[in-house]
Amino acid sequence: MSLDETLPDRFEDVEALEEFMSRPEPGLAADLAAADGDIMILGVGGKMGPTLARLARRAAPERRVVGVARFSEPGLEEKLQGWGIDTIRCDLLERDAVTALPKIPNVIFMAGRKFGTSGNLELTWAMNALVPAIVADVFGDSRIVALSTGNVYPFADVAGGGATEATLPDPMGEYAQSCLGRERMFEYFSGRNGTMGRIIRLNYAIDTRYGVLWDVAVKVLSGEAIDVTTGYANVIWQGDANGRILRSLRHCTAPTSPLNVSGGGAVAIRALARAFGERLGRKVEIAGKESEACWLVNTEQCARLFGPPRVPLEKMIDWVADWVARGLPSLDKPTAYDSRDGSF
Repeated sequence: MSLDETLPDRFEDVEALEEFMSRPEPGLAADLAAADGDIMILGVGGKMGPTLARLARRAAPERRVVGVARFSEPGLEEKLQGWGIDTIRCDLLERDAVTALPKIPNVIFMAGRKFGTSGNLELTWAMNALVPAIVADVFGDSRIVALSTGNVYPFADVAGGGATEATLPDPMGEYAQSCLGRERMFEYFSGRNGTMGRIIRLNYAIDTRYGVLWDVAVKVLSGEAIDVTTGYANVIWQGDANGRILRSLRHCTAPTSPLNVSGGGAVAIRALARAFGERLGRKVEIAGKESEACWLVNTEQCARLFGPPRVPLEKMIDWVADWVARGLPSLDKPTAYDSRDGSF
């Protein structure tokens, strides 16, 4: 049986989607076994945090998994508790509150701010640079896997395979600059305290409710023109991304070091639009012309560590098209993957 034949044809609802995304992939349990101790997710309330916490719990049921957030979304804390995850309410901007958290050996740092960045830059910098400094200092004896973004890189030539971990950062706009600030804080405290860590430069996680594919699909469905000036993007299924984030606990380094995480190769936006047009029965209108460079990452190092992602692009397209066609819920968080000035 091929890998694709083991995947569902569709998801009936959010519950089925989240159950599938939190199924452990082969190799996850073994990698977690090599990074002993309980697991804490800081910023568990975002797009990826809940299913990552559930995935950790299912992959290592003997361990305590703790989710930390302000829990401003109604019902989320109760959902996590129903999955067997301990929850702690905490404002990560308050150093005393962070200091009071239990000192757990494995920390996944997922807190940050992107959407609405341009309207409140001081909060963006506080969340993306001050909070990491607090966390990196307080949890100096833990392993820390911290989420970052491929936006810290300069544009890469489409034909060149994308930025590698050795590519020097050159962030465009204050969001990406603040994300590099996040990385520098983890690097500084890792060097000072000898903290084992990894910095995950992610481009772009998707599920059926958000992401680059969702952005393109809803435009095709509504008859909106697809601008292909930013003509290519990297994508990875959220469940696969979460698996790689957790498995990175085994591959932490001191000092901490970056790891690009995404699917293999660049995805053409023009081809995506046409694929959704076929599935949704819509005529596709294309605007603009592909630029020679955009934000792209090379994931060869990730592939060497973890192998190929479980979910192929065609299956992701099928799932998103079906979800959008049925009008099922979205997270209402466009990626702005087509921004070329760093504004979000």
